[in-house]
Amino acid sequence: MVNPLHDALLAPLAGRDSPLLQMPDGARISGADFLSLVARLANVLETSGLRAGDRLAVQVEKSPEALAVYGAAIMLGAVFLPLNPAYTAAEVGYFLNDATPRIFICDPAHKDELAGVAGTCGARILTLGADGRGSLTDENQNRVDAIKAAPRAPGDLAAILYTSGTTGRSKGAMLTHENLLSNAVALAKLWRFTPDDVLLHALPIYHTHGLFVATNVVLLTGGAMQFLPGFDLDTIRRVMPQASVMMGVPTFYTRLLADPRFTRETAAGMRLFISGSAPLLAATHREFRDRTGHAILERYGLTETGMNTSNPYEGERRAGTVGLPLPGVALRIMEGAREVGPGEAGVIEVRGPNVFAGYWRMPEKTREELRDDGWFITGDIGTRDTDGYVTIVGREKDMIISGGLNVYPREVELLLDAQPGVAESAVIGLPHPDFGEAVFAVLVRTPGADPDPDEALAAIAPHIARFKQPKGAVVVDALPRNAMGKVQKALLRAEHAGRFARAANAGG
Repeated sequence: MVNPLHDALLAPLAGRDSPLLQMPDGARISGADFLSLVARLANVLETSGLRAGDRLAVQVEKSPEALAVYGAAIMLGAVFLPLNPAYTAAEVGYFLNDATPRIFICDPAHKDELAGVAGTCGARILTLGADGRGSLTDENQNRVDAIKAAPRAPGDLAAILYTSGTTGRSKGAMLTHENLLSNAVALAKLWRFTPDDVLLHALPIYHTHGLFVATNVVLLTGGAMQFLPGFDLDTIRRVMPQASVMMGVPTFYTRLLADPRFTRETAAGMRLFISGSAPLLAATHREFRDRTGHAILERYGLTETGMNTSNPYEGERRAGTVGLPLPGVALRIMEGAREVGPGEAGVIEVRGPNVFAGYWRMPEKTREELRDDGWFITGDIGTRDTDGYVTIVGREKDMIISGGLNVYPREVELLLDAQPGVAESAVIGLPHPDFGEAVFAVLVRTPGADPDPDEALAAIAPHIARFKQPKGAVVVDALPRNAMGKVQKALLRAEHAGRFARAANAGG
């Protein structure tokens, strides 16, 4: 029996002398040296008790060694569980007690506060710092740099990724070897990756985007990575001439555009800019194209599915859309049991080899969201035009029901974003004594501007039905976002929850 991910991603590194990872200080790690590190760490983990099928939880900063731990998990047939380094001990405790990993790797600085948490679920604790030091690497110095890959089937679990849990308990999405490999194969072909590509990698590696999309595609196609610890504007500008592709979240692109030193010449050697994990404003798409000559390629994915759609490599990359379904991925837009027609909004459902195996230890939730015939109910509201391009309107949980009528925030946000002095907006539903929910807008000012919220609301009024029009608005400097750039509307709803109740009371 083979090991699908090992055979496709790691085995080709044997004997490769060319760089795989290029570090910001100029250091380079060849493919062969990285594979050797993977094997040594796999030996340490195996000696520590990790076996095929066991969970390996990791909460560490980004480093070559941290990436090699992912490779070691693949090699041993373990189930990789990456955790955001920003999670508190209480949050980590939930994940560890739910996933019951055999081993938990954390930063040495947090070992004392996390040791008790790991102990409650019986996990052995090892450490790994951002500098590559810790008990894990201390033990690997004298290990042999070769190990036989554990046999795995395409349907065996390769990873568990936990969703954000903004509407309840975090759910562990179970991803198989086939899920991850099929997605990498489709993206590599669609985005035309070759061994000559150098990916500018400034994303975190505890998330689908930076780990399974960026890393897996490069490993699969034999390219290299400018492996940066995070997004630093000066570093990005300095290394971009040595890269050919960049994957980022919208914030990366708005920060680049805010710097006048980022010019067409800076991006002259690039062939592709890709954006995901959060909606890219159409205005950002247009400004980036005008500045650099490059049309950003936006795509759409989820923790449970990897990537589902992408704007084309060749052909029109339509601003404001997430493109067309990937080869092998089926997509439909549903209103209840009815598939809607072009231009109609509904819940996006997808089916294909990329769709996860279900939620870890949550059979009821799995049945709610993953149909027996393989269709996954994403919870995203979208439309599809006559050419097949998909546009994300919002999340089903973010849909506003005002006076019994559905309001999709994205429709209102696009109008507000176009108003003078408004950089972007977030439209939310707030409790209202008459309407149940009322539409409310949070407007972000452009630098140096002071937009009048009443004027902005008046300007959009002729363009949308009265029930969709916000009944109030505020101006702020920035929206709350998570690590991947997604606007945290739950925080906005909590902050402004009593606004219309107070207004009603004040009115007597």
